[in-house]
Amino acid sequence: MKIALDAVGGDHGPAPCVEGALQAAKECDVDVILVGDEAILKHECERQSCHDPRLSIRHASQVVEMHESPAAVARKKRDSSIWVATELVKSGEAGAVVSPGNTGASMVASFFVLGLIKGVERPAIATSLPTLSGEAIMLDVGANVDCTATHLEQFALMGNDYGKHLLGKPNPRVGLLSIGEEDSKGNEVTKEAFKLLKASSMNFVGNVEGRDVYSGIADVVVCDGFIGNVALKISEGVAEMIKRLLLKEISGHFFGRLAYPLIAGPLANLKRKIDYAEFGGAPLLGVNGVTMICHGRSSAKAIKNAIRRAKGMAEAGVRELIQRDIEESHSHPVMEPER
Repeated sequence: MKIALDAVGGDHGPAPCVEGALQAAKECDVDVILVGDEAILKHECERQSCHDPRLSIRHASQVVEMHESPAAVARKKRDSSIWVATELVKSGEAGAVVSPGNTGASMVASFFVLGLIKGVERPAIATSLPTLSGEAIMLDVGANVDCTATHLEQFALMGNDYGKHLLGKPNPRVGLLSIGEEDSKGNEVTKEAFKLLKASSMNFVGNVEGRDVYSGIADVVVCDGFIGNVALKISEGVAEMIKRLLLKEISGHFFGRLAYPLIAGPLANLKRKIDYAEFGGAPLLGVNGVTMICHGRSSAKAIKNAIRRAKGMAEAGVRELIQRDIEESHSHPVMEPER
């Protein structure tokens, strides 16, 4: 399988992308098409002594900068690395696209080039979160600020299918992020979404409070993109704060420094479990193809793992599963109770 990689759109330029693509080619049995300025990518490949035949280059003369409006990619930058990479998926030359570039531009390119799966009203970004029992999925975390109850139901369907593939669970537990466990809690949208999810065939476990997201109560946590993005950014900030405070306490005390060799192993395991590089990227679910969105500061390890997940999604046919379940949900509408 071939994966198209936007190799020049990230914060750190092509270096981590080329390195991550090379690691993916060696470890994940995949071919990677590096998309971007050909001269720049050739120079970077030479600098890293990268001559693996599983890596190829596709020229794109433009780059969508992080500060640019996402709409610019459709209006003025159709020869940008993210647009060209997405077109490779549309043409069938690549099975998926991976990008550490402008998130909005990735969404716009996927929307216009790939289009939405039939029946899907809004795409959703699904991110992986560490929990006490392993891993969970939260969506949406930024694609949609305002959502209806029907949108949340579709996010749950898409997350359910992605969860089956990613978590290896045939019947993932689906929870709705709200301000209380009771079905009467939340705003009008979440209360209506609760009814839709309860009436669905999914393994709906009810409302999930913010404090329980990381406990592992639910395998799939559903919310709108505004709440999801805020929750994700707060989580990243808390994780970084805990890490710095822990290192400060250890290095600031004699007994802490003395004990460090004994706790270095557990600390390394903890870092691995909460490191975004281990998860790689977040798929944009609902588009007619596989789009994996990465952090702008992605390391080579994160790029490699994003490519690995993109390949897994394409091979598992997650898009086809979503298509099937969306169609089934439309053919079996929820009946309103008699008054």
